[in-house]
Amino acid sequence: MKTDETLIRARLEALKSELQTLMAATKEDRKPVELDQQSVGRLSRQDSLQVQAMAKAADARRGAELKRIDGALARLDDGEYGYCVECGEAIAERRLEIDPTALKCTACAQEAAG
Repeated sequence: MKTDETLIRARLEALKSELQTLMAATKEDRKPVELDQQSVGRLSRQDSLQVQAMAKAADARRGAELKRIDGALARLDDGEYGYCVECGEAIAERRLEIDPTALKCTACAQEAAG
């Protein structure tokens, strides 16, 4: 395995670990909110519901990012990392530095965006 691949894998694994840690840390915020008005006032309950909704949305984004990371790791294993899934051309190194999970080269990404 080339040194670049080792560094890329380490970066992807570190990102994955960070996301998993964040997901575990916010697990409590995603739990159902009790609707007992005797112990919690209406506004506090609304705040709790808002925190829960935001935590669930953040968790969904983190889950999607984990899937992209797993996909990048699989492409790395298959020797396809760094190549556009549309045209097969190499993805610019700068693009991969910014987003190591990028699937498409700049031209194909722009074309897909419309």
